[in-house]
Amino acid sequence: MPVTTFKLFANQTSAPTTLRVGSRLGKYRIQKRLGEGGFATVYAAMDTVEGRQVAIKIPDDRYVNNAQSLDDLHREVRIMARLNHPGILQLKDARPIDDRFLMVFPLGEESLADRLCRRMSRVLVVDYLVQMVDAVAYAHEKRVLHRDIKPENFILFSDRVVRLTDFGLARIESGVFDVSASGTLGYMAPEQAMGHPSYRSDVFSLGLIMYRLLSGELPEYPFEAPLSGYNRLRRGVSSDLVALIRKAIDPSPRKRFRDAVAMSNALAKIRYPLSDRSVVQRAPNSRASVRSTRHVA
Repeated sequence: MPVTTFKLFANQTSAPTTLRVGSRLGKYRIQKRLGEGGFATVYAAMDTVEGRQVAIKIPDDRYVNNAQSLDDLHREVRIMARLNHPGILQLKDARPIDDRFLMVFPLGEESLADRLCRRMSRVLVVDYLVQMVDAVAYAHEKRVLHRDIKPENFILFSDRVVRLTDFGLARIESGVFDVSASGTLGYMAPEQAMGHPSYRSDVFSLGLIMYRLLSGELPEYPFEAPLSGYNRLRRGVSSDLVALIRKAIDPSPRKRFRDAVAMSNALAKIRYPLSDRSVVQRAPNSRASVRSTRHVA
């Protein structure tokens, strides 16, 4: 995957921020706008050479014309380029085209945030959460701290596949971090909000997503017992899985899993995460999944 130096943007005039349907950027033809965040806009596009749909992330003009932001963008591309895992959205291309910088990815069906608006079976929920934990565990093994784990940053594909994306706030763990409270309110760990993120902070965010998937509610920090939706959380799942989630969202970092690797290992030990005794199956590529296979005593 080509990675181009971003310095060439530093002295260029800002291009229009909105792309029209049908606009061409090199071999890519814009089909529609999928979403817009604080720093970038994401479009669905057609790769006219390969004949397939892709998602294109285009950073805001003000972002790419700022020296510090260019360094951040450079880091994001290099971090994503080093990650190769079925649960992490693959960066297919990254380059400047027509005074814009493009990051190209496979096009998913929707985000987990979108899917949360509709009912999901317990089997599907546990299938998703096992894959999510496994993806973050892989990132942690590669010393990558994500710092923005939230439903919007998990993309769903066919065959019940979910993939982690958006490493714009990610850092390579070196044991020393600049004080930074970057993240998303609602999913950010308390110590991260104070400027001291760690792997345990990603664990906290994962735990909150798991809680919301199973309960339908997102508890607000500082937590007060009983947590909102706690009875729904326990419905249909094992006490071991509930305990794992409670540990992941403990306000004290020291009481959580040290990283997503430890969390994934603990999750793998829960043979029956659902009360109907569905079995967790681990695929050869190490991505775990849950299928509605009843255990026969």
